[in-house]
This record gives sequence, C-alpha cells and structure tokens, in this order.
Amino acid sequence: MDYLYLLLNLGSISIPFLFSFHPKLKFYKYWKSLFLAIAITMFVFIVWDIVFAHIGVWGFNETYLIKLTLLGLPIEEWLFFICIPYACIFTHYALLLYFPKLNIKISSVTKISYVLITVLLALSILNHGKWYTFINFLYAAVILILVLKTKPKLLQSYYLTFLIMLIPFFIVNGILTGSMIENEVVWYNNAENLNIRLFTIPIEDTVYAFSLILTNLFLMKLFTK
Repeated sequence: MDYLYLLLNLGSISIPFLFSFHPKLKFYKYWKSLFLAIAITMFVFIVWDIVFAHIGVWGFNETYLIKLTLLGLPIEEWLFFICIPYACIFTHYALLLYFPKLNIKISSVTKISYVLITVLLALSILNHGKWYTFINFLYAAVILILVLKTKPKLLQSYYLTFLIMLIPFFIVNGILTGSMIENEVVWYNNAENLNIRLFTIPIEDTVYAFSLILTNLFLMKLFTK
C-alpha cells in the first residue's frame, strides 16, 4: 500500500479542516497565526528530521510511500508537520470551546512543569550518546521552560488536552510504527533511543509529539491578536 502514510496524513486533517468552518468554532479565523506557527515549527523539525534520517537515527519504508521526496525526506513526512499540528491544535481549541473549565491550577502547573523539566534534562544528560533521546528530551525541556516563563496559562489547559490528544496519537503513530500492518512505515535505530516501546511506539515519540504541538500552540498564541 504505497499511499498509506499519505492517507494517514489526509485522514488526520480531514475532519478538523471541515469542522473549521463550523459556525460555533470558526477555527478558520486562526489560520493566519496557525500557519505562520506551523511554518516556523516545521522549519525546526524538518532540519532535525533531515539530519536524523541522514545519520540513520530513523528512516522510512518505501513500501508505504508514494516515492516523492524533497531534500531526502518523503513528501508524506513534510505533510506530517502540517496535518498533525493542524489537527491537534484544532482539537485543543474545540475542547476548550466546549469545556471552558478544562484546566488545572497555576500552582499545579508550576509543580508539574518543574518535575517534567527536571526529568527531561536528567534523561537527556544521562543518555547523551543516544541522539533521539538526547535531542528530543533536551528540546522538550527548553520549550517547556520557555512557555512556563512567558505563557504559563497555556499549560493550564494544554496538560489536559494533550492527554486527550494521545488517543488519536496512539492510533496514527501506532500504525506508522508497525501496529496492524506487516512492517513499520517509519523505522527507528534502537541504538539511538531508550528502546522502550509503548506497543510499537518508541517512548520518545510521546515527548516528540508533546513538544511539536506545544511549539506550534505557543507560537500561535504569540501571533494571535
């Protein structure tokens, strides 16, 4: 199935895109700040992606690709950084619209954040020889520090909405890493990660998703009037 990765991308964004025009949501009004945030975040993560693919930290199974590449990455991988953030940020806003009290106390945010930052930095330092673990956890700690210091209120809701977003994450990323299909779409060099899997998903991927979405959301907040 040489279009599986493409279908996963398009399937992820299709419903959020259609409901962006819902008269109550009107998510399309955020497009300017959203796509600017996606473009900046995409630049950071694509550079990271290109380097990691080049040195063999991860790679892609051509069986599930349409075999169109750009700068050494499948076009589906480029689309990933558009479709997934769009779907996740839409979900975040939709949840807050229908559940406006979906947040935690700022004092709890501070405590949770300091614990996460400490754990992420410690694991990053202790695993400095594992490129995915090291860069991934270090970046997550840095973006978390930045958000905590500048827009801590964002984390009041994000900590909860991210837990909800983990449900579709496990479905999509599970398929990408080999769940329910014969081989994985994206393969990982386990010498460059902790080699701990949640089903078929490297545990680092949850942190990667956390920081990817948080970066987009943080930038979007900066650009939204």
